[in-house]
Amino acid sequence: MRVRENSRRDDDRADRPAACSSQDQDLPAGYVSGAPLCTALNRPDLRVLLGTAEEHALGADGGVSWFSPVGGAGKIATPQAKVPLQTYSVQLSASYDRLPVAETADLLGFTAQRTTVLGRPAVLYSDRTIGITLNFNGGKTSTGTGPGGIARSLVVAKDAQDGGGSFEVVIWRQDGRLPDDTALFRTAEQALPTIPGWTAG
Repeated sequence: MRVRENSRRDDDRADRPAACSSQDQDLPAGYVSGAPLCTALNRPDLRVLLGTAEEHALGADGGVSWFSPVGGAGKIATPQAKVPLQTYSVQLSASYDRLPVAETADLLGFTAQRTTVLGRPAVLYSDRTIGITLNFNGGKTSTGTGPGGIARSLVVAKDAQDGGGSFEVVIWRQDGRLPDDTALFRTAEQALPTIPGWTAG
């Protein structure tokens, strides 16, 4: 009986998402931080949405990166969260650059596909992940275009009027194969409405 109870507890723990760690910094008013993005992405059913129901999250973290726009003054914060599994890694980020998704689609070129997600303008596009090779024998660390291969990204406007700013969901496979767009859309449609400040319509 004890063996069965212990086994049931282990199964229950395995079904829970990984605990989110966060390294948030001070953000301007109205910005969502990495911690709630991590909570939105790190769903108990994420593995099911990705089509890998037998897998479990290997970790989960949220934080903020900063970049300086070309010709602009100051820095823009990009809160983000990432959850890796055995097959997929998934990332969710928020952009406050005031750029409408329609303009983002123009900048991405002819391969970008305009679409709609949850009633909002969106654009689907491909990008390459960067592989990092670590040498633990005193050698140099090198980077390259692999083994992550192709990442599929879905940029969704913050509002139906496409007034600027967006959320982006990205998935890529650990084995370098092409990710499943259906899994990407399923994840976005379930995770985005749980971000604080998201409004329907």
